[in-house]
Amino acid sequence: MQVFIAILLSYLIGSIPSGFLLTKYVMKKDVREYGSGNIGATNVARVMGIKAGVLVAVFDILKGYLGVMVGQMILGSSLSTAILFVAVAAIAGHDWSIFLGFSGGKGVATTFGVILRLYPLAFLIYAVIWILLVFTTRYVSLGSIIGSMSLPLTLYFSSFEGKHVFFAALLSLFVMYTHRENIKRLLKGEENRMDPEKLGKSGKE
Repeated sequence: MQVFIAILLSYLIGSIPSGFLLTKYVMKKDVREYGSGNIGATNVARVMGIKAGVLVAVFDILKGYLGVMVGQMILGSSLSTAILFVAVAAIAGHDWSIFLGFSGGKGVATTFGVILRLYPLAFLIYAVIWILLVFTTRYVSLGSIIGSMSLPLTLYFSSFEGKHVFFAALLSLFVMYTHRENIKRLLKGEENRMDPEKLGKSGKE
């Protein structure tokens, strides 16, 4: 019963649609109707500007972090198999929010939060790769995808148990799955770059 409660609470925390709420109640607009139609930080930045995007990113990272932390408090364990399910629930909540009819974002920021709580070193490496790729290529999706590939490698070379390496590999595959359309556009050379001069202008009429 405790495991079920921990998973449910983590899912509900992950389900809080920060990007949707910020644009809805500050701009009186639905972020899903602008840009890529995504509720994540990248699209919010395109619609409302970099400050709003960063705010949403921080909140989404906190969702993953707090979802896992609450689960750890309930279950009294830090890296058990049950906690890994709790972590997945937080990401699933963001991607399929109960408050948005089971739709949502792509889960990268929430995955950052999960990794920060469970594997700080893996988080640091993922974050560095993401920052370097985004700033050099202006492709947010590329940073998210390539960065996620570092997760299982980092845990493997850090001598974590096989279940954690497998879990990290699943998270990486999940990031690739939610970015499948981005991957197609990257391969075709049609992916949108993050242009600082255009941030905050997608939502203007």
